[in-house]
Amino acid sequence: MEKNIKIDKLSVVQTLLSNAIPPVGFFLYFRYRNDFPNKAKKALINAAVGIPIAVIMGYIFNNYILTT
Repeated sequence: MEKNIKIDKLSVVQTLLSNAIPPVGFFLYFRYRNDFPNKAKKALINAAVGIPIAVIMGYIFNNYILTT
């Protein structure tokens, strides 16, 4: 049983990808939702957190950094 618990953890690369690119997080959620529920939940949370961060950073980048 302990072996399955270690497998049911989202890797660092998948965590970063699902946070930086939210569609990847949603894809990982639908891929792992039945077999690995903890991994799927983590991917979904990272994707959901990545969307507002991307919107805020896009606003800051477009309005304050690119304007001359």
